[in-house]
Amino acid sequence: MFIGPLNQLANPMLREAVQAHYDGQADEPLLIESFLGRGTIVQPLRLYEGQHLRLARPRDLKAPDADRVVEYAISRLGAAYDVRQIFDLLRFLFPWFILPRRWRSSLFQLKTGKSTATVCSTMIAEAFGQVQFPILPLVLRQSDGSARFYRRNPKLCTPSDFDYSPYFDIIKYPLTGNFSGTRYDQIDWHSMTELTPQQQGLYVDQTFTASQHDIQQID
Repeated sequence: MFIGPLNQLANPMLREAVQAHYDGQADEPLLIESFLGRGTIVQPLRLYEGQHLRLARPRDLKAPDADRVVEYAISRLGAAYDVRQIFDLLRFLFPWFILPRRWRSSLFQLKTGKSTATVCSTMIAEAFGQVQFPILPLVLRQSDGSARFYRRNPKLCTPSDFDYSPYFDIIKYPLTGNFSGTRYDQIDWHSMTELTPQQQGLYVDQTFTASQHDIQQID
């Protein structure tokens, strides 16, 4: 979860909480994540430079609510990674009838209070749950045309749920800076002979079109 630079956190208590886990530059954009073997940590966004990222942005989230979401995420810093929850989720995804009762998932055994361990998707789901922001709620249509919404168990949330959620926009980063808005029929394609031999195996020449023979092979 992106929380922004340390020097943009208005609450001094939150800044202090982050500084207990991070000693870098105050203007460095930061993320809070949960990793196996490392727990819930804060680290610079620049660590993902050059990697393919999918950015899930909550739609129409109000600024005060965004602050509460970030506040919760910061409060989870230092929490251990919940390995058992991963196995519970796997057991939950298996058909119940093929597993002994003692092996079945305990994900539905909700407990009051804050857990001492978590996984990344659950931590993020719980953070948005602080402001009742939906991810993939159950929606039941009523006979009078209205709808009833039911909150999803955050322990059942997976990373793909934020992709599927109609309440999050998936931001596609520009591949070529200011040229990302170029129309497809204005792209200046280049010959693959300019590429390395390894790259040439992944791309085709600018004049390539699938022949009838190629189409028959695919069929």
